[in-house]
Amino acid sequence: MKKHLFLLLIFLISCQNKDLTLVYPESRMSDHVDTYFGQDVPDPYRWMEDDMAKETEDWVERQNNVTFNYLDQIPYRKKLKNRLKKLNDYEKLGAPFKEGKYEYYYKNSGLQNHSVVYRKEIGQSSSPEIFIDPNSFSDDGTVALRGISFSKDGSLAAYMITEGGSDWRKIIVIDSEKKSIIEDTLIDVKFSSVSWRGNEGFYYSSYPNPKNTSELSAKTQLHKLYYHKLGTPQTSDKLIYGGEKQPNRYISGYVTEDQNFLVISASKTTSGNQLHILDLKKQKLVTIHKEYMNRLSVVHNEGNQFFIYTNIESPNGRVFMVNLNSPKKWNDIIPEKENVLSASFGGGYLFASYLVDAKTEVEQLDLNGKLIRKIKLPGIGTASGFSAKKEDKDLYYSFRSFTFPSTIYNYRMTTGESEIYQSPSIDFIAEDYITKQIFFKSKDDTSIPMFITHKKDMVMNGTNPTILYGYGGFNISLTPSFSATNLVWLENGGVYAVANLRGGGEYGKKWHLAGTKMNKQNVFDDFIAAAEYLINEKYTSSDYLATRGGSNGGLLVGATMLQRPELMKVTIPAVGVMDMLRYHQFTAGAGWSYDYGTAEDSPEMFQYLKTYSPVHAIKDGVSYPATLVTTSDHDDRVVPAHSYKFIAGLQKAHSGPNPVLIRIQTNAGHGSVSMEQRMDLASDIYAFIWYNMGVRPNL
Repeated sequence: MKKHLFLLLIFLISCQNKDLTLVYPESRMSDHVDTYFGQDVPDPYRWMEDDMAKETEDWVERQNNVTFNYLDQIPYRKKLKNRLKKLNDYEKLGAPFKEGKYEYYYKNSGLQNHSVVYRKEIGQSSSPEIFIDPNSFSDDGTVALRGISFSKDGSLAAYMITEGGSDWRKIIVIDSEKKSIIEDTLIDVKFSSVSWRGNEGFYYSSYPNPKNTSELSAKTQLHKLYYHKLGTPQTSDKLIYGGEKQPNRYISGYVTEDQNFLVISASKTTSGNQLHILDLKKQKLVTIHKEYMNRLSVVHNEGNQFFIYTNIESPNGRVFMVNLNSPKKWNDIIPEKENVLSASFGGGYLFASYLVDAKTEVEQLDLNGKLIRKIKLPGIGTASGFSAKKEDKDLYYSFRSFTFPSTIYNYRMTTGESEIYQSPSIDFIAEDYITKQIFFKSKDDTSIPMFITHKKDMVMNGTNPTILYGYGGFNISLTPSFSATNLVWLENGGVYAVANLRGGGEYGKKWHLAGTKMNKQNVFDDFIAAAEYLINEKYTSSDYLATRGGSNGGLLVGATMLQRPELMKVTIPAVGVMDMLRYHQFTAGAGWSYDYGTAEDSPEMFQYLKTYSPVHAIKDGVSYPATLVTTSDHDDRVVPAHSYKFIAGLQKAHSGPNPVLIRIQTNAGHGSVSMEQRMDLASDIYAFIWYNMGVRPNL
């Protein structure tokens, strides 16, 4: 204890000058060794994987003490948070949806921790009433609403809550008219939706609860799809699919709009799935596809005729129609095109949304695939929400960009007319900024797109503070999106760049596979090339460049800062996958093997992973960029041990004056839970970046 106090005293003195060397809390090293294909690999911080241990708890507290004492020295940190609050203090309204005799919508008045669910009776002029207020669940905002599902007639509802940011959920069933709870809460729910069958019960997904270990880090597998009948205990719920007989890591099920079929999707990884359809009247299960290498999802059905999206033999996606009476005969309705497709249904129409260089274009088609019209969107950005019930005449979609907040439009499906339903008012002049899309060459000469946003009058002199953001994995596309917290960076002369790296979904399956397994280095090369482009084109320089990414993006930031430490001034790896030899041993990590491969696959795969794994790639005596690792103590998706082990190794090896710190959020999960947590985190990140660049913002 005396040693810890002494180290903290030295730290406090050193913080008076950011150029002095920090003294970090001690991280005990053990002699633990793992052996892979005859090669010994030390794992000195293995003890940090025990999130329930007192030693881990004490280490977290000491690291946070050092980090927050450092952040407290930044003079403009409080003003920054106040500005972030002002930028975020605007009314946020979700698109309305109809259930029974009511129209529901989400609304956040500005700085509420969680959006409130309101409703009003359709066709009535009465004022809206509060239906569910998640802000009442807990005083500190750490209990949150995570989805709500209504029965067909709208008289019953089931909503899910999460506690402390965990992926584990609880289901609460209510009488929607009376807003009263009608039965016991369901537990042990994870990676699940709720789908009603009539008013009798609903389907949901669950893992066996980890016994005699931490539910925040224990490996989750053998996902199960259950049917819960109202009025009966959860212990008597009927297993529909999964478990030992049909072992899968992810299983979902939902009832079609006509209530006649249960659609079942089963996956072993995050890419590719089996697709089964259960006729609820005949209790006959029809398998549409039994392999796992491709994606399939039901868009709509007309009786036995199902419209299904797939990327089988169509890397960019297509929609086919199949009759359950002859499930092997597939007829294309929307054929594959040169741009990546996503499809939806509403009001008797199909909607085809295409990614055109990561920007949205939308077409409305009839059920035969005939083009009715191309939908005119407000500009270059991201549009979403083109779905509705079969009987609806209108639908609501949202449109957003890097500088314009999400605006909701009412779309009349018969005429193709759009009108603004809700446009937020925000303390920011968007017209003073520009977003452009450029293309740069990666190491292997592949052309990579990138969005760059900044003030219109910015001078290209190499001194502009710049954040480069990336993800590059799991077939996820980074399209233009709005974040009020990013505005404080832009209005203080910052450049915000988003690179569309390989591994993502921007150009279909081929683009995704080009960044997986033993192609993963392509992703890092793309990100490094993006940084070099920004420097070469005088947007910024290495002294004013920060890199950011979360989850798989945290891996990206961690790997590239180790490979090219001189390239950037600051790095912010958030909730990153940092131990590539052991990621699959925790929670749902085994499901990521399609993208990463595992250390047990082969000697070649083991060596490849070890080469770039951030925990293992740290080199002694290297001066690394100023680093603020962020994670949460309740992250049960990418367990915090990844970040703990990484920062412990980095603090031991790092030789330069730059701070290498970790910020550990308590009572939060894979992302901040409450608005207050989000504001605290954002202010700390921006303050850390500016401070280490030697930039003082005008706040």
